Amino acid sequence: MSLESVRDHFANAAPELEIILTDESSATVILAAAAHGVSPGQIAKTLSFQLKDRVILVVARGDARLDNKKAKAAFGGKVKMLGLEEVEKLTGHPVGGVCPFGLAQPLQVYCDISLKDFEIVIPAAGATNAAVRIAPDRMAEITDAEWVDVCQPPANGS
Repeated sequence: MSLESVRDHFANAAPELEIILTDESSATVILAAAAHGVSPGQIAKTLSFQLKDRVILVVARGDARLDNKKAKAAFGGKVKMLGLEEVEKLTGHPVGGVCPFGLAQPLQVYCDISLKDFEIVIPAAGATNAAVRIAPDRMAEITDAEWVDVCQPPANGS
């Protein structure tokens, strides 16, 4: 169902995009980087948070960490990571396949500026072995995402 909702989203919003299915799992940043032959930073991870009375998604480079102070300033309050069951229920995607495409319900999507370090990023596509290669600006465009600066740069500066 989740992979199908992503396919439906792409058929309407971005028919040029092709979902990549791998034989191996890409459910973590490290596994996804290995499966797609890229650095962990190029994997676009989708984080799910509770912010006051709403749920938001933040898409960031795979090796970035959320900066709580920046997030509080950007969102006007403290964010709390959702539990695994809540994530799947609210996004419609299994953990490891969570992405900002084909969501079960409308959720506000934010893209961290860390994604702009790459011409192409690889977010999941609704399953633990599905992904898509996409330019960060195109991803923001088709998900109606807002750009924010809420992550710490990677420790190695890459």
